[in-house]
Amino acid sequence: MAGPLLLRSLWSTGKRSLSSPSASSLHLKSYLSSARALSTAANAAAAAVSPNSTLDPGRLRNVAVIAHVDHGKTTLMDRLLRQCGADIPHERAMDSISLERERGITIASKVTGISWRENELNMVDTPGHADFGGEVERVVGMVEGAILVVDAGEGPLAQTKFVLAKALKYGLRPILLLNKVDRPAVSEERCDEVESLVFDLFANLGATDEQLDFPVLYASAKEGWASSTFTKDPPADVRNMSQLLDAIIRHVPPPKASLDAPFQMLVTMMEKDFYLGRILTGRVSSGVVSVGDKVHGLRITDSGTEKIEEGKVTKLMKKKGTGMVLIDSAGAGDIISVAGMTKPSIGHTVANTEVTTALPTIELDPPTISMTFGVNDSPLAGRDGTHLTGGKIGARLMSEAETNLAINVIPGMAETYEVQGRGELQLGILIENMRREGFELSVSPPKVMYKTENGVKLEPIEEVTIEVNEEHVGLVMEALSHRKAEVMDMGPVPGSAGRTKLSLTCPSRGLVGYRSVFSSDTRGTGFMHRAFLKYEKHRGLLGNVRKGVLVSMGFGSITAHALMSLEPRGILFVPPGTETYDGMIIGEHSRDTDLDVNPVRAKELSNVRAAGKDENVKLTPPRLVCTLCPVTPKAIRLRKRYLDVNKRKTMSKRPKE
Repeated sequence: MAGPLLLRSLWSTGKRSLSSPSASSLHLKSYLSSARALSTAANAAAAAVSPNSTLDPGRLRNVAVIAHVDHGKTTLMDRLLRQCGADIPHERAMDSISLERERGITIASKVTGISWRENELNMVDTPGHADFGGEVERVVGMVEGAILVVDAGEGPLAQTKFVLAKALKYGLRPILLLNKVDRPAVSEERCDEVESLVFDLFANLGATDEQLDFPVLYASAKEGWASSTFTKDPPADVRNMSQLLDAIIRHVPPPKASLDAPFQMLVTMMEKDFYLGRILTGRVSSGVVSVGDKVHGLRITDSGTEKIEEGKVTKLMKKKGTGMVLIDSAGAGDIISVAGMTKPSIGHTVANTEVTTALPTIELDPPTISMTFGVNDSPLAGRDGTHLTGGKIGARLMSEAETNLAINVIPGMAETYEVQGRGELQLGILIENMRREGFELSVSPPKVMYKTENGVKLEPIEEVTIEVNEEHVGLVMEALSHRKAEVMDMGPVPGSAGRTKLSLTCPSRGLVGYRSVFSSDTRGTGFMHRAFLKYEKHRGLLGNVRKGVLVSMGFGSITAHALMSLEPRGILFVPPGTETYDGMIIGEHSRDTDLDVNPVRAKELSNVRAAGKDENVKLTPPRLVCTLCPVTPKAIRLRKRYLDVNKRKTMSKRPKE
């Protein structure tokens, strides 16, 4: 209050001195100098207090960065952080998970805060792969704006449609950012064409007139600049991200929230800390929260709102740059992290103790694929891992389902668990994380989840976008026709001579295991993107898409002598020296039937020569692949569900479901 009172006093003094006949320019200069000094001191004091004071919602902007995979979201986030003065330790700084850095993809959504022209921007980096669409769905509800990043060369693809549909559903007005315009093949005409394609996509998804009037910017995230007009080489003074940041301030509305209402926050992210316990992250819907406040957790049940736990806020944190800073209080509209509760999780409400109603939960698309996780009961079990029991496997899966709402875990018989998810990659990431944590488990082949409505069997259909060389089009079309795919569109790729783009719809069951076949058919030059489209009537049995396997009948170490005679029978999965057992799959048969083989057969000693003396054995390098799949920290093997050959013959005569 001291600042406004002094200003008012100084203003009245200045008025009196200026109104007197003897007022001179000296009085005016003295007044203006004192006013400027006082204003500077007041601003400095406000800035010093701001980290621990409630932020005005009008200065907040909550923005999600959404796009198809590999269109440049995470690189764009790096450049925005650097533009606002954050210390970036390495490229792709937002990809903090080890698997994200290894595979070059974003797996989990992450929030960070940056400051720009006296405004606070909460930026949310989201995954671009269709299998991690649940990460997009759960965070898009806590922002008021979105940056839709589209590769100016590729244009909108399957996942672009998915993330845009979610943004439009929540009433967001996205900012279109055409990225990678510095590429030689990208021209102004190509950018106009992509902009028209995006406009058509908006219209087909039912966008309002206001959403159709989206602002367009052009950028090269790799070079670190954005422009409101098309250019390939902007001037040095504007070769930065300032125009994009200004567009966010101008076009994204501040959150509509009341600081006077009781505190409420919907939890959208959760992580666990060894010292602080659960750290709950979400957007404050209303009110103000401070360290030490009493709060409770609420959730919506069939019978109404249920109280989960009462507690106290022990820590308040906010993401700034690549780190976390402690704050004393936070207000409505801000995205913060709260510690002090042990039971609430994603989708629950943390609120003041006087609040008795929970906020609406997050709606997610249903899972489309499932796998069965169980104890590793193969003959080689227990040699590599540290977590072997069904109880530990179940606890780990339940913990995963708590932090990842797109995964459902259903306990089954005999210490097995059915894990439902969005796709093979999502479940594959879960398996790899568990393997690195020391778990041993067995995993079944992925199964598609069907629905029945009005007596009609429905199956999940995916939208597939493929880009291949012209000479590979026939091979890809033939393979997909056996998998019940239907071509929707086909044409040349703009700016790429000799390339063809295909748009298809295909059942999810037909795409299981197809990616490796596709890479082989196109010699690694093809691109394939897929995203869930809808549930549709079952398209019938698949064609000839599966081959038989080579099944081991022996126990011991695989020999080169045995593999030499097995090579003509198919493609091998194992090198010499690998431990095997009865029922383990060691290769792919060249025919449709399974073949039982003995890969441990050694060369016997004879009267003519020694057992180890013979010509050099030259084997084709095996196809290392990741029926039942025993997973251990050191190895991933394939095996038959029934190890005994006679048991397999008996079960093969039973009618299939």
